[in-house]
Amino acid sequence: MLKKVTLLTASALTAFAMNTGEININDKDLEISGKFDVGQFNDAVEPNTMFVGAKFLNVDEDHSDNEHADLDPYFEGNILMMRTVGNHGMRVGMGAKVNFTKDFVSVPLGLEFAYKIPANSYVPMHLNGELYYAPSTLAFSDADSFLEYRLSYDIEIIKNGNITLGYRSIDTNYKSHKGYASNGGDFNYNSYWYVGFKVGF
Repeated sequence: MLKKVTLLTASALTAFAMNTGEININDKDLEISGKFDVGQFNDAVEPNTMFVGAKFLNVDEDHSDNEHADLDPYFEGNILMMRTVGNHGMRVGMGAKVNFTKDFVSVPLGLEFAYKIPANSYVPMHLNGELYYAPSTLAFSDADSFLEYRLSYDIEIIKNGNITLGYRSIDTNYKSHKGYASNGGDFNYNSYWYVGFKVGF
């Protein structure tokens, strides 16, 4: 009996364990990201609990603090650990990133959540959020601090295929006044809505 329960649990975890690829766009910005479930490649890690990923973001000045800025692309590597909380579709996690542009480097730490909306008998839906922050002790090069938050709403229109609608805000704050920072060294790199595709594999 115990063996059967163990096998059923393992099968359920594997079914929900998922690598993901995502592309988000609006009228000006492009974001491409991917996450890999470490548990699918390492038997010592439980599936759907640890993820490593990368992100590329190419944004337009119109969605920043300074529409005359000449912005460099944003790159990121990340790691995330998540767990299920209770039996109501909530998952929470903590993570770390290494991100950089041409003259900005930081290592923000943060929290994430994912909530499966219960009223989704026909179309599965999720609400996701994240908050990451790097103080000056985790900021390098010309960076002084980093703050990112985002919310997104996913609708699974086909199996493992989601349409996502979200909002992101990314502050890349500098030690001193930069040519495109309108308020001292404080600079909002990008704040805007986006829509995209998220695919599990």
